[in-house]
Amino acid sequence: MVRDVAFGQYFPGKSLIHRLDPRAKILMFIAYIVIIFCTFNFAALGVTVAFTALYLILSRISPKFYFKSLKIIIFIVIFTSLLNLFYGTGDPLWQWGIFKITLNGISRAVFVSVRIICLILASSCLTFTTSPNELTDAIERLMKPLKVIHFPVHEIAMMMSLALRFVPTLLEETDKIMQAQKARGADMESGNLFKRVKALVPILIPLFVSAFRRAYDVATAMECRCYRGGAGRTRMKQIHLSKRDVVAFITLALVIGGVIVCNIFVTSVL
Repeated sequence: MVRDVAFGQYFPGKSLIHRLDPRAKILMFIAYIVIIFCTFNFAALGVTVAFTALYLILSRISPKFYFKSLKIIIFIVIFTSLLNLFYGTGDPLWQWGIFKITLNGISRAVFVSVRIICLILASSCLTFTTSPNELTDAIERLMKPLKVIHFPVHEIAMMMSLALRFVPTLLEETDKIMQAQKARGADMESGNLFKRVKALVPILIPLFVSAFRRAYDVATAMECRCYRGGAGRTRMKQIHLSKRDVVAFITLALVIGGVIVCNIFVTSVL
């Protein structure tokens, strides 16, 4: 069900991850993306998985919400894993026509699956522990140097904040529309793929209408409150780097060092 999707939601809390500076969390997430794609053996992959697990545990968010966030990518994980499984190089362990399974293919399938799952979990943890307002302020602060070239930093940050804020709202609206259509006799769970896609039309049209209506209402509300962009605006809550952020950066640096060491001294499997 759509209501079971937790990606994009924010859960208030007082965990260590909640209290990190949002700028630090964004920079760490960007570095994490680079790290996860620079793992070339199982030892380096194990280091990144351990760091991901530690990050999730320190967030103190229930594991069921992380499992819910994985629901939206199950098909992608399975599809990409199968592609890598059947198109690996080396001597085949099993072969049927053009399809063959090799040790290299198995390794690639495992790496791809773990990488995608870790990325979704890390991104979910970022949104679970950081409010949209904090993300807006952090993105705007990080992109502040671009103002020199007249880049619309505040407007871009505001659009990203509004998009994240309305993800749970649109998911809830989609679930309501689906329930209403089922109450009217709509069948969305039987038939072939074409029929199921066709059954989504009565859902997508009112969802788009509702989304545009909400966007218009938000724009009207912002105009009524004399919103004129970021010029001269102040913030009620100021963000500052603290000792815990320094410790987080040091931990990430140790993880990067561990990945580099594993890549150098352990035989690559890719």
